[in-house]
Formats: sequence, C-alpha cells, structure tokens
Amino acid sequence: MRSDTFPSLADALAAGTVVLDGGMSNQLASAGHDLSDELWSARLLADRPDAVSDAHLAYFRAGADVAITASYQATFEGFGRRGISRQEAARLLALSVELGRDAVRRAREEGIARPLWVAASVGPYGAMLADGSEYRGRYGLGVDALEAFHRPRLEVLAGAAPDVFALETVPDADEAAALLRAVRGLGVPAWLSYSVAGGRTRAGQPLEEAFALAAEVDEVIAVGVNCCAPEDVPGAVEVAARVTGKPVVVYPNSGEVWDAGARAWTGPTTFGAEQVAGWRAAGARLIGGCCRVGPQGIAGIAEAV
Repeated sequence: MRSDTFPSLADALAAGTVVLDGGMSNQLASAGHDLSDELWSARLLADRPDAVSDAHLAYFRAGADVAITASYQATFEGFGRRGISRQEAARLLALSVELGRDAVRRAREEGIARPLWVAASVGPYGAMLADGSEYRGRYGLGVDALEAFHRPRLEVLAGAAPDVFALETVPDADEAAALLRAVRGLGVPAWLSYSVAGGRTRAGQPLEEAFALAAEVDEVIAVGVNCCAPEDVPGAVEVAARVTGKPVVVYPNSGEVWDAGARAWTGPTTFGAEQVAGWRAAGARLIGGCCRVGPQGIAGIAEAV
C-alpha cells in the first residue's frame, strides 16, 4: 500500500501536468538484458526483478512522476505457455507493482521528494499472442470474451494496490469496451490509451467513437494515445479532450520504425521535447514516451513542463 501522503493522480492532473516514464523495454535493453522472449520485459519479473526496479528508478531520476509496471505482457496464458503455474503468475503480476513501489522507496532514499505514482500496465489481448496482432486488433473475439480475459489479471493487479491502471496500447474500440467493463468495481482508477494511426484506432475505428466510450466512465481519469508516431499525437489530443472532457494522456514512440525482417529500428527520430508545449495547449496533462524513448527523452519532457 502507499505510504506517501501526496494527492491522487487524478487530483494532480486537475492541477497541472504530470510526467510519465519512457519505454521499459528500452531501458532494460540498454542495460544489456535480452528481451527476445515472447514474454518480453515480463520475463524479467521472474528472472531479474532487480533490473525492473532499476529501470523504474532510472526514469524517476530523469524526472518521471509515474512508473508504468512491467506487466504489459504479463498474463496467465502467456506465463502458462512457459510452464508457470497460475499461482506463480499471480505472484509475478503483483510483484510488478511491488517493484514500482520499491523504486519509489529507493528514489525517496536518494532525496527525490516530489509526488510519485505507480501505474499497473494492462496490455491488450494481442500482446499475449505475441504475433503483432496488438497493432491490428480485430481478434475475432467479442466484448464478453475479452472482458473475461482481462478481468482476472486486473483483479490480481488491483490487489497489489497500484495508484492507477494503465489500459494501454489498445488497438480496438471493442477491446476498450471490454476493459472499461472489466475495471468496474475494483477500486482503482484507470487511464485508457489507444494505439492509433492517423485519425483512427489501429483497428480502423474513428477516434471520436473510440474515445466516447470512456467519456462517462467514472473510473477513467485520462484518455489518449501511446505507442504511436509523434505526428499522430496533436490530432488525437484534440479529439480526446473534446469528446471526453477528461485530461489527455500521450506517450508516443520515438518516430523510428520497427523493421520486423531485420529486427531493428530504422529511420529518424521525430519525437522531441519541443513538441510538448503544443500537446499541453491542446489538453495533454499526462505526458511521457513509449518505445525508443529513454531517460534522456523523459528528462527533456520534465524540463519542458
């Protein structure tokens, strides 16, 4: 449980801008860890939990106010394929939140006194499949089936008492509807963040319709986009703010493009801290980075806000 007496994240967003961290995988890979496994960064919850805490701390040192846990790809089904029991999977899910708290404790010991929060990452169904479908959506499952998939791990994560759920990289409005049903009654606020391309979700739905799903959901304290190109952010921020009236969350990728054949990032970086002022003016209040945005990029955002 939290020991800090700082305001809730919702109150902080009502008062001003809050800085998110950057890519967990980016920081872990920079530290020399192999993330080629299907479990991605979630594998280190079992193999090297100290590395996860270190990554969170690096972002706090850079100026982040919120640590997003390493549970994005952590699911009962994904762990089960590795021979990990349901009981152990639940322990690892809870551990992801505890490691965020551990990083907060270590930051306090270093003299970092500003408010710090821990967000429990909840990735989409496609992240469990590990076949790229998290960037397409349209899994062939209905809302009821998707809710049944998400609810058990949400319950476990809620039991670990994060400050907020990060319902992130959601490619499909149907999955968003399932997640919004699944978080009800758990006592943990949430932000909902879509992965987008242009003015639509990755599954092709108009952003107006996608964001509208969260407009009247009390649990949702922010809506927005992540894991997208920086150039897709301004339009999405405007639509999210207009449709929902809620604070907007944005944490795009660096702008580089992943070449699956070469298994490498290519192209120029198009994300810079100078873009933050425009996002804030449009309604963004929770701002950070996703893939290929490391502590240096977060330090630039923190300085900008």
